Amino acid sequence: MDKIIGSVWKFGDDVDTDLIIPARYLNTSDPQELAKHCMEDAQSGFSERVRPGDIIVAGKNFGCGSSREHAPIAIKAAGVSCVVAKSFARIFYRNAFNMGLPILECPETDDLVTGSRLCIDFDAGIIEDLQSAKKYSTRPIPPFMQELLADGGLMQHIAVRVREGRTG
Repeated sequence: MDKIIGSVWKFGDDVDTDLIIPARYLNTSDPQELAKHCMEDAQSGFSERVRPGDIIVAGKNFGCGSSREHAPIAIKAAGVSCVVAKSFARIFYRNAFNMGLPILECPETDDLVTGSRLCIDFDAGIIEDLQSAKKYSTRPIPPFMQELLADGGLMQHIAVRVREGRTG
């Protein structure tokens, strides 16, 4: 993965999976249908206003609650390129990578506001606010995890490895 640039959508602490994709929409697993309802109980109109490449920034414990894979699927299908938070619920962290959604932990998210433009360098672990030129450090995504993300998630990564004969 290289760098991404996107606008910030700011959320607070403890954004649970029911806020990310309300349970009333779990009767489908269609990514585009889930995207239509992404974050609608947290911020009305989010799915209509979010643009491809935008970035969700949140406080601590993002993705807490149930272990539904629908949450990272909805975020990714809505066009969000990355989620940056102070911390993630453990199961959401794993599900995000399995679904091909890049996420980064950064303890300094308080300074970032909705509408700011960020440049994220996944290799270096640098998040730069392009308005203030302030830079934040995060743990870089390891190369093997970047490969998984580049392939679109765990299942696609396995399929690529099988096609290439790299099953060992």
